[in-house]
Amino acid sequence: MTVSLPRKIIALTSLLTLLFSAGSTIAANNNFTQRTDVQQFIELMVNQHQFERKSLTQLLSEAKHSEAVIKAITRPYEGKPWYQYRPIFVTEKRIKRGLQFWQENIEALQRAEKKYGVAPEFITAIIGVESFYGVHKGNYRLLDSLTTLGFDYPRRGKFFRSELKHYLLMTREEAIDPRSVKGSYAGAMGKPQFISSSYREYAVDFSGDGKRDLWENTDDAIGSVANYFRRHGWKHGAPVASRASVKGSDYKKLIKKSLKPKKTLTEITSLGVTLDDSPLSDIPGSTRATLIRLKNQSENEYWVTYRNFYAISRYNHSALYSMAIFQIASALREQHNAAIAKLD
Repeated sequence: MTVSLPRKIIALTSLLTLLFSAGSTIAANNNFTQRTDVQQFIELMVNQHQFERKSLTQLLSEAKHSEAVIKAITRPYEGKPWYQYRPIFVTEKRIKRGLQFWQENIEALQRAEKKYGVAPEFITAIIGVESFYGVHKGNYRLLDSLTTLGFDYPRRGKFFRSELKHYLLMTREEAIDPRSVKGSYAGAMGKPQFISSSYREYAVDFSGDGKRDLWENTDDAIGSVANYFRRHGWKHGAPVASRASVKGSDYKKLIKKSLKPKKTLTEITSLGVTLDDSPLSDIPGSTRATLIRLKNQSENEYWVTYRNFYAISRYNHSALYSMAIFQIASALREQHNAAIAKLD
């Protein structure tokens, strides 16, 4: 007994020393401004964008590394197959609330359609998927998430350092405290979940109150989504997607990673593709399109998609996301028209 007690004390002392040392290291590493890459970023912001060095250094010293952000970005929904992805987003609850949102904001949605050429159901579907109509706008502090991803996520560090730059510029331009903004783990914010560069480029003051507010001002959110779509090539009344059937094997050469339509509809249908829900006479054969395949548990789905589908994908570069938006919008339009027909 007289020998074992000192050993325990020594072991405990060593453990406490180790923990203290580790804690000190973590605390030191958590101060981003002590790092060379962050100091280089500060230098860039000072020289190119006239930020005050001391205040920017102080701001970034307050940024905290977030392991939760790293974990979230490594398991995106878009990694799921369609049969698992669809039930998450294309739900009766989202469609029902979307019809309510449409009715509550009908004037702004009609103005947006008139000005930008984007139908109300697509604007509604975007806001519904992105934030459930403003309910879920994100709980991550953007200063933390963008700094973490910019400097501790090498796979996309360049992109997120650019977004951190745009975030700092945006908060300066909009007179917002950069410490206060919360959003998604990937730095998206507000009802339409714009990333910082998109906010600066596409957000509009659609309410006419002199400022762009995508957090609380629904009119601004509606106008900004519509502006985003138009700036990415959306055409009013043009087709979005057509369900298709395939035969043979020639169609396989049409399925590419890119959603940008490059083949004509005539070329696509000549390779064993048939449109199920749109007669060829409804859409000119010269229309540019592409073929996508969505994975189901049994038979896969095939869709011919057009320029407007590609415009949706500029919001999120995923065929799954764009198809979910299209199907929600289609359901909203169908149920909206049915409700109007009942009143007549």
